[in-house]
Amino acid sequence: MQPIRRETIVEFAGKRALVTGATGGIGAEVSKLLASGGADVIATGRDAERGAAVVAQIEASGGKARFVAADLSQLARVRDLADAAGDVDILINNAAIFPGGPTVEQDAEMFDLAIAANVRAPYFLTASLVPGMLERGSGAVVNVSTMAASIGMAGLSVYSATKAALESLTRTWAAEFSPGGVRVNAVAPGPTRTEMVLDAMGEDGAAQVAATTMLGRLATPREIAETIAFLASDRASYLTGAVIAADAGRTAA
Repeated sequence: MQPIRRETIVEFAGKRALVTGATGGIGAEVSKLLASGGADVIATGRDAERGAAVVAQIEASGGKARFVAADLSQLARVRDLADAAGDVDILINNAAIFPGGPTVEQDAEMFDLAIAANVRAPYFLTASLVPGMLERGSGAVVNVSTMAASIGMAGLSVYSATKAALESLTRTWAAEFSPGGVRVNAVAPGPTRTEMVLDAMGEDGAAQVAATTMLGRLATPREIAETIAFLASDRASYLTGAVIAADAGRTAA
């Protein structure tokens, strides 16, 4: 019997993808997946050293990528990033700030920062890049939300509110852009083993949340990235305006 040949899938060949929050965790894994599928990836984040490491990993695997440093909590940097990216076919709005703590202990400065990074940045980045997609008649935007946008989780009032806003924008943008060939969807991850989650919750806290899911464990960043890459691909050609719950069933029951 002849061995089965597994040819590399290049479903993103000829496409340029911009991934925000790409210096680690889910964003880094999405960048690697898109690059492995043939995309020319623009990875962005605040840490140039970590961004360079992600680009190096992609290039070592034969992919194409470059890093653009940007603090997306600053509106001017959002516009600079859009200019640096140029025409893109895929936009992954993944970058976010994760403020935790009781509502009565939140301060206005952190609240405003979360709104700026988690809502304003994807809003104006999308507004800057989608016109080019519409002109070409195709494109995909994937927003990264959270299961906390759908269920009440103590201590996540600000974060969950910003992500609920992003899910609302997902539906509105789908209504606005999909008739022109641009699909807009979102992924709502459950508890995932990322630095951001572990720094905010600690290993024990994250494990407690993971235990409430049907699978009883944390997701790996790669598992969430696979769902994002699917939505960005032509395999999801009939999906728009959807929020996919990648949360091991936590919001289902």
